[in-house]
Amino acid sequence: MEQSGRQAWIERWRCIAYMVALVTFWTEASAQIRYSISEEVKEGSVVGNIAKDLGIDKATLKSREYRIVGSSTEPLFRLNQDDGMLYVSRKVDREEICERSNACVINLKTVLENPLEIHYVAVEVLDVNDHSPVFPEKEKRLEVFESTLPGARFQLQPARDPDGGQFTVQQYRLSHNDHFRLEVKERGEDRKMPFLILQKQLDREAMREHKLTLTAIDGGRPARSGTIEILIEVLDVNDNSPVFTKDAYSAILNENSVPGTLVIQVNATDLDEGANSEIVYSFGKEMDIHLQTIFNIDPITGEIKVTGVIDFEENESYEIDIQASDKGTIPFSTDKTVLIKVIDLNDNAPEIEVTSFSKSVPEDSRVGTTVALISVNDLDSGPNGKVSCFISEDVPFTISPSLQDNMYAIVTKSQLDREEKSFYELTVVAKDAGQPPLSSEKTISVVVSDVNDNSPQFSLSPYTFYITENNDLVSPVFSVRASDLDDGDNAHISYHILRDNNGHSIGLFLNINSENGDILALKSFDFE
Repeated sequence: MEQSGRQAWIERWRCIAYMVALVTFWTEASAQIRYSISEEVKEGSVVGNIAKDLGIDKATLKSREYRIVGSSTEPLFRLNQDDGMLYVSRKVDREEICERSNACVINLKTVLENPLEIHYVAVEVLDVNDHSPVFPEKEKRLEVFESTLPGARFQLQPARDPDGGQFTVQQYRLSHNDHFRLEVKERGEDRKMPFLILQKQLDREAMREHKLTLTAIDGGRPARSGTIEILIEVLDVNDNSPVFTKDAYSAILNENSVPGTLVIQVNATDLDEGANSEIVYSFGKEMDIHLQTIFNIDPITGEIKVTGVIDFEENESYEIDIQASDKGTIPFSTDKTVLIKVIDLNDNAPEIEVTSFSKSVPEDSRVGTTVALISVNDLDSGPNGKVSCFISEDVPFTISPSLQDNMYAIVTKSQLDREEKSFYELTVVAKDAGQPPLSSEKTISVVVSDVNDNSPQFSLSPYTFYITENNDLVSPVFSVRASDLDDGDNAHISYHILRDNNGHSIGLFLNINSENGDILALKSFDFE
Protein backbone atom coordinates (compact mmCIF):
# COMPACT_ATOMS: atom_id res chain seq x y z
CA MET A 1 0.00 0.00 0.00
CA GLU A 2 2.89 2.27 0.85
CA GLN A 3 4.59 1.37 -2.43
CA SER A 4 1.56 2.27 -4.51
CA GLY A 5 1.19 5.56 -2.72
CA ARG A 6 4.76 6.44 -3.51
CA GLN A 7 4.22 5.58 -7.17
CA ALA A 8 1.12 7.82 -7.30
CA TRP A 9 3.11 10.64 -5.77
CA ILE A 10 5.79 10.31 -8.47
CA GLU A 11 3.24 10.35 -11.23
CA ARG A 12 1.63 13.45 -9.73
CA TRP A 13 4.96 15.27 -9.72
CA ARG A 14 5.63 14.18 -13.27
CA CYS A 15 2.31 15.67 -14.32
CA ILE A 16 3.18 18.86 -12.49
CA ALA A 17 6.59 18.91 -14.21
CA TYR A 18 4.95 18.38 -17.58
CA MET A 19 2.58 21.29 -16.96
CA VAL A 20 5.54 23.44 -15.94
CA ALA A 21 7.32 22.37 -19.16
CA LEU A 22 4.32 23.40 -21.20
CA VAL A 23 4.25 26.76 -19.52
CA THR A 24 7.97 27.05 -20.10
CA PHE A 25 7.43 26.13 -23.80
CA TRP A 26 4.86 28.76 -24.36
CA THR A 27 6.99 31.24 -22.55
CA GLU A 28 10.10 30.35 -24.49
CA ALA A 29 8.22 30.08 -27.80
CA SER A 30 7.67 33.76 -27.77
CA ALA A 31 11.23 34.47 -26.75
CA GLN A 32 13.21 31.54 -28.14
CA ILE A 33 16.93 31.51 -28.70
CA ARG A 34 17.79 32.42 -32.27
CA TYR A 35 21.09 31.92 -34.03
CA SER A 36 22.23 32.74 -37.53
CA ILE A 37 24.79 30.88 -39.62
CA SER A 38 25.82 31.11 -43.25
CA GLU A 39 25.39 28.12 -45.43
CA GLU A 40 28.43 26.34 -46.59
CA VAL A 41 30.17 26.80 -43.19
CA LYS A 42 32.73 24.15 -42.35
CA GLU A 43 31.88 21.07 -40.33
CA GLY A 44 32.50 21.70 -36.63
CA SER A 45 31.77 25.42 -36.79
CA VAL A 46 30.18 26.82 -33.61
CA VAL A 47 26.57 27.90 -33.88
CA GLY A 48 26.20 29.16 -30.26
CA ASN A 49 26.37 28.25 -26.54
CA ILE A 50 22.82 27.21 -25.73
CA ALA A 51 23.50 26.51 -22.00
CA LYS A 52 25.07 29.87 -21.45
CA ASP A 53 22.32 31.69 -23.36
CA LEU A 54 19.69 29.80 -21.33
CA GLY A 55 21.50 30.38 -18.02
CA ILE A 56 22.28 26.73 -17.39
CA ASP A 57 25.47 26.32 -15.44
CA LYS A 58 28.01 23.59 -15.97
CA ALA A 59 27.13 21.85 -12.75
CA THR A 60 23.60 21.35 -13.89
CA LEU A 61 24.81 20.02 -17.23
CA LYS A 62 26.97 17.48 -15.50
CA SER A 63 24.16 16.25 -13.26
CA ARG A 64 21.41 16.28 -15.84
CA GLU A 65 21.33 14.95 -19.40
CA TYR A 66 21.01 17.65 -22.09
CA ARG A 67 20.24 16.72 -25.70
CA ILE A 68 18.47 17.58 -28.97
CA VAL A 69 15.31 15.62 -29.66
CA GLY A 70 12.54 15.24 -32.19
CA SER A 71 14.11 16.99 -35.22
CA SER A 72 14.55 15.59 -38.71
CA THR A 73 17.41 18.02 -39.16
CA GLU A 74 19.15 16.65 -36.13
CA PRO A 75 22.09 15.31 -38.07
CA LEU A 76 22.93 18.88 -39.11
CA PHE A 77 23.88 19.92 -35.58
CA ARG A 78 25.65 18.41 -32.59
CA LEU A 79 25.14 19.50 -28.95
CA ASN A 80 28.09 19.17 -26.54
CA GLN A 81 26.79 17.70 -23.28
CA ASP A 82 29.64 19.12 -21.26
CA ASP A 83 29.43 22.81 -22.12
CA GLY A 84 26.11 23.20 -24.03
CA MET A 85 27.84 24.37 -27.24
CA LEU A 86 25.90 23.81 -30.51
CA TYR A 87 28.12 22.76 -33.45
CA VAL A 88 27.57 22.11 -37.20
CA SER A 89 27.91 18.41 -37.74
CA ARG A 90 28.04 18.47 -41.54
CA LYS A 91 27.96 20.88 -44.49
CA VAL A 92 24.79 22.96 -44.49
CA ASP A 93 23.20 23.54 -47.91
CA ARG A 94 20.43 26.07 -47.59
CA GLU A 95 18.92 25.15 -50.97
CA GLU A 96 18.78 21.50 -49.94
CA ILE A 97 17.11 22.20 -46.63
CA CYS A 98 14.76 25.04 -47.50
CA GLU A 99 14.44 24.75 -51.23
CA ARG A 100 13.26 28.18 -52.44
CA SER A 101 11.95 29.63 -49.13
CA ASN A 102 13.16 33.18 -48.61
CA ALA A 103 13.60 32.59 -44.84
CA CYS A 104 15.36 29.38 -43.97
CA VAL A 105 14.93 28.68 -40.21
CA ILE A 106 15.67 25.34 -38.54
CA ASN A 107 13.81 24.82 -35.27
CA LEU A 108 15.57 22.62 -32.71
CA LYS A 109 14.03 21.19 -29.51
CA THR A 110 16.45 20.60 -26.66
CA VAL A 111 15.57 18.59 -23.57
CA LEU A 112 17.14 18.86 -20.15
CA GLU A 113 16.25 15.75 -18.08
CA ASN A 114 15.52 15.32 -14.39
CA PRO A 115 13.50 17.43 -14.07
CA LEU A 116 12.30 17.78 -17.63
CA GLU A 117 12.96 21.08 -19.30
CA ILE A 118 12.28 21.73 -22.98
CA HIS A 119 13.98 24.60 -24.76
CA TYR A 120 13.43 25.74 -28.36
CA VAL A 121 16.27 27.04 -30.47
CA ALA A 122 15.85 28.60 -33.95
CA VAL A 123 18.82 28.48 -36.33
CA GLU A 124 18.49 30.71 -39.38
CA VAL A 125 20.60 29.62 -42.33
CA LEU A 126 21.71 32.69 -44.22
CA ASP A 127 21.93 32.41 -48.00
CA VAL A 128 25.24 32.56 -49.82
CA ASN A 129 25.39 33.22 -53.56
CA ASP A 130 26.72 29.79 -54.40
CA HIS A 131 24.56 29.04 -57.42
CA SER A 132 24.47 30.54 -60.88
CA PRO A 133 21.24 31.09 -62.80
CA VAL A 134 20.42 28.10 -64.99
CA PHE A 135 18.10 27.98 -68.01
CA PRO A 136 15.97 24.87 -68.59
CA GLU A 137 17.74 24.34 -71.91
CA LYS A 138 21.21 25.03 -73.22
CA GLU A 139 19.79 26.03 -76.56
CA LYS A 140 16.44 27.39 -77.67
CA ARG A 141 15.29 27.20 -81.27
CA LEU A 142 12.62 29.47 -82.67
CA GLU A 143 11.09 29.44 -86.15
CA VAL A 144 9.91 32.81 -87.40
CA PHE A 145 8.48 33.55 -90.86
CA GLU A 146 10.27 36.34 -92.65
CA SER A 147 6.88 37.97 -93.24
CA THR A 148 6.29 38.38 -89.49
CA LEU A 149 5.60 42.01 -88.72
CA PRO A 150 7.65 44.02 -86.21
CA GLY A 151 6.18 43.97 -82.71
CA ALA A 152 5.69 40.22 -82.58
CA ARG A 153 6.48 38.75 -79.14
CA PHE A 154 8.14 35.43 -78.33
CA GLN A 155 8.07 34.20 -74.73
CA LEU A 156 11.24 32.57 -73.42
CA GLN A 157 11.67 30.22 -70.47
CA PRO A 158 13.10 32.12 -67.48
CA ALA A 159 16.27 31.06 -65.74
CA ARG A 160 16.14 29.49 -62.29
CA ASP A 161 18.52 30.26 -59.40
CA PRO A 162 18.29 28.05 -56.28
CA ASP A 163 19.58 30.95 -54.17
CA GLY A 164 17.06 33.28 -52.60
CA GLY A 165 16.45 36.96 -52.06
CA GLN A 166 18.85 39.24 -53.86
CA PHE A 167 20.84 36.22 -55.02
CA THR A 168 18.08 35.14 -57.39
CA VAL A 169 17.87 36.34 -61.01
CA GLN A 170 17.70 40.12 -61.01
CA GLN A 171 18.11 40.98 -64.69
CA TYR A 172 18.39 39.63 -68.24
CA ARG A 173 20.64 40.85 -71.01
CA LEU A 174 20.41 40.11 -74.76
CA SER A 175 23.36 40.16 -77.10
CA HIS A 176 23.27 42.93 -79.68
CA ASN A 177 21.00 42.33 -82.65
CA ASP A 178 19.35 44.73 -85.06
CA HIS A 179 16.19 42.67 -85.38
CA PHE A 180 15.31 41.77 -81.80
CA ARG A 181 15.15 43.47 -78.43
CA LEU A 182 14.50 42.10 -74.98
CA GLU A 183 11.55 42.86 -72.74
CA VAL A 184 11.26 41.54 -69.16
CA LYS A 185 7.99 41.38 -67.26
CA GLU A 186 7.46 40.73 -63.54
CA ARG A 187 5.46 37.59 -62.91
CA GLY A 188 4.92 37.21 -59.14
CA GLU A 189 7.46 37.53 -56.36
CA ASP A 190 11.07 37.20 -57.50
CA ARG A 191 10.03 35.98 -60.93
CA LYS A 192 10.94 37.74 -64.14
CA MET A 193 9.70 36.56 -67.55
CA PRO A 194 11.84 37.41 -70.62
CA PHE A 195 10.28 38.11 -74.04
CA LEU A 196 11.90 38.59 -77.45
CA ILE A 197 10.35 41.47 -79.39
CA LEU A 198 10.78 41.67 -83.18
CA GLN A 199 11.71 45.25 -83.94
CA LYS A 200 12.83 44.95 -87.59
CA GLN A 201 11.36 42.67 -90.24
CA LEU A 202 13.46 39.63 -91.09
CA ASP A 203 14.82 38.76 -94.52
CA ARG A 204 15.70 35.11 -94.96
CA GLU A 205 17.59 35.83 -98.16
CA ALA A 206 19.87 38.24 -96.29
CA MET A 207 20.29 36.01 -93.19
CA ARG A 208 18.85 32.55 -92.78
CA GLU A 209 19.58 32.26 -89.07
CA HIS A 210 20.11 34.62 -86.16
CA LYS A 211 22.12 33.58 -83.12
CA LEU A 212 21.40 35.42 -79.88
CA THR A 213 22.75 34.98 -76.39
CA LEU A 214 20.43 35.60 -73.46
CA THR A 215 22.21 36.11 -70.12
CA ALA A 216 20.52 35.85 -66.71
CA ILE A 217 22.34 37.71 -63.88
CA ASP A 218 21.71 37.39 -60.14
CA GLY A 219 22.21 40.05 -57.45
CA GLY A 220 25.30 38.68 -55.82
CA ARG A 221 28.57 40.54 -55.39
CA PRO A 222 30.23 39.40 -57.48
CA ALA A 223 27.24 38.46 -59.58
CA ARG A 224 26.77 35.04 -61.08
CA SER A 225 25.24 34.48 -64.50
CA GLY A 226 23.97 31.83 -66.85
CA THR A 227 23.39 31.90 -70.59
CA ILE A 228 21.25 30.26 -73.25
CA GLU A 229 21.84 30.30 -77.00
CA ILE A 230 18.76 31.32 -78.94
CA LEU A 231 18.80 30.14 -82.57
CA ILE A 232 16.17 31.84 -84.69
CA GLU A 233 15.53 30.09 -88.00
CA VAL A 234 13.93 32.42 -90.50
CA LEU A 235 11.24 30.56 -92.45
CA ASP A 236 10.90 31.35 -96.11
CA VAL A 237 8.08 33.31 -97.71
CA ASN A 238 7.85 33.49 -101.49
CA ASP A 239 8.99 37.09 -101.79
CA ASN A 240 11.64 36.76 -104.52
CA SER A 241 11.24 36.33 -108.25
CA PRO A 242 13.53 34.01 -110.21
CA VAL A 243 16.59 35.73 -111.68
CA PHE A 244 18.33 34.53 -114.83
CA THR A 245 22.06 34.03 -114.43
CA LYS A 246 22.80 36.02 -117.59
CA ASP A 247 21.60 39.43 -118.67
CA ALA A 248 21.27 38.23 -122.28
CA TYR A 249 21.13 34.83 -123.94
CA SER A 250 22.21 34.27 -127.53
CA ALA A 251 23.10 31.22 -129.56
CA ILE A 252 24.36 30.26 -133.01
CA LEU A 253 22.57 27.44 -134.80
CA ASN A 254 23.36 25.80 -138.11
CA GLU A 255 20.48 25.53 -140.47
CA ASN A 256 19.19 22.04 -141.16
CA SER A 257 20.09 21.04 -137.58
CA VAL A 258 18.40 17.74 -136.84
CA PRO A 259 15.59 17.57 -134.25
CA GLY A 260 16.99 17.13 -130.78
CA THR A 261 19.94 19.43 -131.36
CA LEU A 262 20.70 21.47 -128.22
CA VAL A 263 20.51 25.18 -128.97
CA ILE A 264 21.22 26.67 -125.55
CA GLN A 265 20.54 26.04 -121.87
CA VAL A 266 19.14 28.87 -119.77
CA ASN A 267 19.41 28.98 -116.02
CA ALA A 268 17.64 30.96 -113.32
CA THR A 269 17.97 31.01 -109.54
CA ASP A 270 15.60 32.00 -106.76
CA LEU A 271 16.78 33.26 -103.37
CA ASP A 272 13.81 31.62 -101.67
CA GLU A 273 13.93 28.00 -100.54
CA GLY A 274 11.87 24.85 -100.93
CA ALA A 275 9.06 25.01 -103.46
CA ASN A 276 9.46 28.80 -103.52
CA SER A 277 12.90 28.33 -105.10
CA GLU A 278 12.12 25.49 -107.51
CA ILE A 279 12.19 26.80 -111.09
CA VAL A 280 9.95 25.78 -113.99
CA TYR A 281 10.91 26.96 -117.50
CA SER A 282 8.43 27.62 -120.28
CA PHE A 283 7.90 29.70 -123.39
CA GLY A 284 6.43 33.17 -122.94
CA LYS A 285 2.68 33.45 -123.19
CA GLU A 286 2.93 35.79 -126.18
CA MET A 287 5.35 33.62 -128.14
CA ASP A 288 4.38 32.85 -131.73
CA ILE A 289 2.74 29.43 -131.96
CA HIS A 290 4.81 28.67 -135.06
CA LEU A 291 8.06 28.96 -133.07
CA GLN A 292 6.73 26.41 -130.62
CA THR A 293 6.70 23.85 -133.45
CA ILE A 294 10.37 24.58 -134.20
CA PHE A 295 11.78 24.72 -130.66
CA ASN A 296 11.06 23.08 -127.33
CA ILE A 297 12.19 24.02 -123.81
CA ASP A 298 12.69 21.50 -121.02
CA PRO A 299 10.69 22.72 -117.99
CA ILE A 300 13.23 21.29 -115.54
CA THR A 301 16.66 21.83 -117.12
CA GLY A 302 15.97 24.91 -119.23
CA GLU A 303 17.46 23.26 -122.33
CA ILE A 304 16.14 24.63 -125.63
CA LYS A 305 16.26 22.06 -128.42
CA VAL A 306 15.31 21.87 -132.09
CA THR A 307 12.05 20.11 -132.91
CA GLY A 308 11.31 21.44 -136.41
CA VAL A 309 13.05 22.50 -139.62
CA ILE A 310 15.69 25.23 -139.40
CA ASP A 311 15.91 26.99 -142.76
CA PHE A 312 18.17 30.01 -143.08
CA GLU A 313 16.40 31.04 -146.26
CA GLU A 314 13.13 31.22 -144.29
CA ASN A 315 14.47 32.87 -141.12
CA GLU A 316 17.97 34.15 -140.52
CA SER A 317 17.33 34.57 -136.78
CA TYR A 318 14.76 33.85 -134.08
CA GLU A 319 13.71 35.66 -130.94
CA ILE A 320 12.31 33.27 -128.37
CA ASP A 321 10.51 34.56 -125.29
CA ILE A 322 11.04 32.31 -122.27
CA GLN A 323 9.79 32.45 -118.71
CA ALA A 324 11.13 31.17 -115.40
CA SER A 325 8.53 30.64 -112.66
CA ASP A 326 8.86 29.35 -109.11
CA LYS A 327 6.50 26.85 -107.47
CA GLY A 328 5.25 29.11 -104.72
CA THR A 329 1.60 29.14 -103.72
CA ILE A 330 1.43 32.45 -105.53
CA PRO A 331 4.20 31.93 -108.11
CA PHE A 332 6.60 34.66 -109.21
CA SER A 333 7.99 34.68 -112.74
CA THR A 334 10.60 36.45 -114.85
CA ASP A 335 10.74 36.80 -118.64
CA LYS A 336 13.78 36.76 -120.90
CA THR A 337 14.41 36.80 -124.66
CA VAL A 338 16.80 34.35 -126.31
CA LEU A 339 18.33 35.45 -129.62
CA ILE A 340 19.19 32.63 -132.01
CA LYS A 341 21.25 33.39 -135.11
CA VAL A 342 21.01 30.82 -137.89
CA ILE A 343 24.22 30.04 -139.76
CA ASP A 344 23.73 29.53 -143.48
CA LEU A 345 24.78 26.23 -145.01
CA ASN A 346 25.34 25.75 -148.72
CA ASP A 347 22.15 23.82 -149.26
CA ASN A 348 20.78 25.67 -152.27
CA ALA A 349 22.12 25.40 -155.79
CA PRO A 350 22.03 28.53 -157.96
CA GLU A 351 18.95 28.97 -160.12
CA ILE A 352 19.31 30.11 -163.74
CA GLU A 353 16.49 31.90 -165.49
CA VAL A 354 16.55 33.12 -169.13
CA THR A 355 14.93 36.52 -169.06
CA SER A 356 15.51 37.52 -172.73
CA PHE A 357 16.49 35.50 -175.73
CA SER A 358 16.98 36.08 -179.45
CA LYS A 359 15.55 33.33 -181.60
CA SER A 360 18.38 33.74 -184.11
CA VAL A 361 21.60 35.68 -184.46
CA PRO A 362 22.75 36.98 -187.86
CA GLU A 363 26.05 35.57 -188.85
CA ASP A 364 27.44 38.99 -189.60
CA SER A 365 26.74 40.23 -186.01
CA ARG A 366 29.53 42.20 -184.45
CA VAL A 367 31.61 40.72 -181.66
CA GLY A 368 29.87 41.47 -178.33
CA THR A 369 26.35 41.16 -179.73
CA THR A 370 23.92 40.05 -176.97
CA VAL A 371 22.33 36.75 -177.63
CA ALA A 372 20.43 36.27 -174.36
CA LEU A 373 20.00 37.74 -170.89
CA ILE A 374 19.95 35.44 -167.88
CA SER A 375 19.46 35.98 -164.17
CA VAL A 376 21.14 33.83 -161.56
CA ASN A 377 19.88 33.59 -157.98
CA ASP A 378 21.17 31.63 -154.97
CA LEU A 379 19.05 31.57 -151.80
CA ASP A 380 22.14 31.10 -149.65
CA SER A 381 24.15 34.00 -148.31
CA GLY A 382 27.77 35.01 -148.08
CA PRO A 383 30.15 32.82 -150.06
CA ASN A 384 27.39 30.23 -150.33
CA GLY A 385 25.34 32.70 -152.35
CA LYS A 386 28.17 34.17 -154.42
CA VAL A 387 27.75 32.79 -157.93
CA SER A 388 30.02 32.68 -160.97
CA CYS A 389 28.76 31.79 -164.50
CA PHE A 390 30.50 30.33 -167.50
CA ILE A 391 29.81 28.34 -170.67
CA SER A 392 31.23 24.87 -170.53
CA GLU A 393 31.78 24.38 -174.32
CA ASP A 394 34.36 25.96 -176.59
CA VAL A 395 32.00 28.14 -178.61
CA PRO A 396 32.13 31.68 -180.02
CA PHE A 397 30.02 32.90 -177.09
CA THR A 398 30.83 34.10 -173.60
CA ILE A 399 29.03 35.35 -170.49
CA SER A 400 29.41 38.95 -169.47
CA PRO A 401 28.18 40.38 -166.11
CA SER A 402 25.44 42.95 -166.38
CA LEU A 403 25.15 46.24 -164.53
CA GLN A 404 22.45 44.71 -162.39
CA ASP A 405 23.27 42.23 -159.66
CA ASN A 406 22.84 38.59 -160.60
CA MET A 407 22.20 39.50 -164.24
CA TYR A 408 24.38 38.20 -167.05
CA ALA A 409 24.49 38.58 -170.85
CA ILE A 410 25.45 35.88 -173.32
CA VAL A 411 27.37 37.67 -176.06
CA THR A 412 29.37 36.69 -179.13
CA LYS A 413 33.10 36.63 -178.59
CA SER A 414 34.13 35.99 -182.22
CA GLN A 415 32.72 36.26 -185.73
CA LEU A 416 29.98 33.81 -186.64
CA ASP A 417 29.76 31.89 -189.90
CA ARG A 418 26.45 30.23 -190.58
CA GLU A 419 27.93 28.29 -193.47
CA GLU A 420 30.43 26.80 -190.99
CA LYS A 421 27.96 26.19 -188.11
CA SER A 422 24.40 27.30 -187.98
CA PHE A 423 23.29 25.92 -184.57
CA TYR A 424 24.81 25.89 -181.10
CA GLU A 425 23.79 24.18 -177.87
CA LEU A 426 25.18 26.36 -175.06
CA THR A 427 25.48 24.89 -171.55
CA VAL A 428 25.46 27.71 -169.06
CA VAL A 429 26.91 26.70 -165.67
CA ALA A 430 26.26 28.68 -162.49
CA LYS A 431 28.48 27.71 -159.55
CA ASP A 432 28.52 29.14 -156.02
CA ALA A 433 31.56 29.63 -153.78
CA GLY A 434 30.40 27.38 -150.94
CA GLN A 435 32.36 24.49 -149.52
CA PRO A 436 31.61 22.17 -151.14
CA PRO A 437 30.29 24.25 -154.05
CA LEU A 438 26.90 23.64 -155.64
CA SER A 439 26.14 24.28 -159.32
CA SER A 440 23.36 24.11 -161.83
CA GLU A 441 23.19 24.11 -165.62
CA LYS A 442 20.95 25.59 -168.26
CA THR A 443 21.00 24.66 -171.96
CA ILE A 444 20.35 27.42 -174.48
CA SER A 445 19.97 26.79 -178.20
CA VAL A 446 21.34 29.50 -180.51
CA VAL A 447 20.47 29.60 -184.23
CA VAL A 448 22.80 31.52 -186.54
CA SER A 449 20.71 33.21 -189.24
CA ASP A 450 21.95 33.51 -192.79
CA VAL A 451 23.35 36.61 -194.41
CA ASN A 452 23.85 36.78 -198.22
CA ASP A 453 27.60 36.70 -197.99
CA ASN A 454 28.28 34.01 -200.60
CA SER A 455 28.09 34.23 -204.46
CA PRO A 456 26.68 31.40 -206.55
CA GLN A 457 29.33 29.06 -207.90
CA PHE A 458 29.03 27.07 -211.16
CA SER A 459 29.89 23.48 -210.82
CA LEU A 460 32.32 23.88 -213.78
CA SER A 461 34.05 26.83 -215.18
CA PRO A 462 34.37 27.01 -218.08
CA TYR A 463 31.74 24.69 -219.47
CA THR A 464 32.60 22.95 -222.71
CA PHE A 465 29.70 21.43 -224.64
CA TYR A 466 29.43 19.69 -228.02
CA ILE A 467 26.29 19.88 -230.08
CA THR A 468 25.36 18.34 -233.41
CA GLU A 469 24.07 20.29 -236.36
CA ASN A 470 20.50 20.07 -237.37
CA ASN A 471 19.67 19.94 -233.69
CA ASP A 472 16.21 19.55 -232.21
CA LEU A 473 14.76 22.87 -231.09
CA VAL A 474 12.59 21.28 -228.41
CA SER A 475 15.15 19.50 -226.27
CA PRO A 476 17.84 21.37 -224.30
CA VAL A 477 21.11 21.57 -226.03
CA PHE A 478 22.95 21.42 -222.70
CA SER A 479 22.56 22.59 -219.09
CA VAL A 480 24.61 24.56 -216.55
CA ARG A 481 24.43 24.22 -212.78
CA ALA A 482 25.39 26.63 -210.00
CA SER A 483 25.08 26.50 -206.15
CA ASP A 484 25.11 29.03 -203.29
CA LEU A 485 26.31 28.31 -199.70
CA ASP A 486 23.79 30.73 -198.30
CA ASP A 487 20.37 29.76 -197.17
CA GLY A 488 16.83 30.55 -198.15
CA ASP A 489 16.38 33.32 -200.64
CA ASN A 490 20.06 34.01 -200.41
CA ALA A 491 20.68 30.61 -201.92
CA HIS A 492 17.97 30.86 -204.62
CA ILE A 493 19.70 31.00 -208.08
CA SER A 494 18.34 32.35 -211.34
CA TYR A 495 20.16 32.01 -214.65
CA HIS A 496 20.49 34.36 -217.63
CA ILE A 497 22.84 34.91 -220.60
CA LEU A 498 24.90 38.12 -220.56
CA ARG A 499 25.01 40.25 -223.66
CA ASP A 500 28.08 42.20 -224.77
CA ASN A 501 28.19 45.92 -225.18
CA ASN A 502 27.66 45.75 -228.95
CA GLY A 503 24.51 43.82 -228.63
CA HIS A 504 26.03 40.76 -230.05
CA SER A 505 25.49 37.85 -227.94
CA ILE A 506 25.27 34.21 -228.11
CA GLY A 507 21.87 34.87 -226.82
CA LEU A 508 20.78 35.39 -230.37
CA PHE A 509 21.20 31.67 -230.86
CA LEU A 510 20.57 30.32 -227.44
CA ASN A 511 18.07 30.82 -224.65
CA ILE A 512 18.48 29.68 -220.99
CA ASN A 513 15.82 28.60 -218.52
CA SER A 514 16.29 31.00 -215.56
CA GLU A 515 15.06 28.43 -213.06
CA ASN A 516 17.05 25.35 -213.87
CA GLY A 517 19.90 26.41 -216.22
CA ASP A 518 18.71 24.38 -219.25
CA ILE A 519 19.92 25.95 -222.52
CA LEU A 520 17.73 25.65 -225.61
CA ALA A 521 18.75 26.39 -229.22
CA LEU A 522 16.71 29.06 -230.91
CA LYS A 523 17.54 27.59 -234.35
CA SER A 524 19.20 24.55 -235.85
CA PHE A 525 22.90 24.79 -236.22
CA ASP A 526 24.60 24.08 -239.55
CA PHE A 527 28.17 23.00 -239.29
CA GLU A 528 28.78 24.21 -242.84
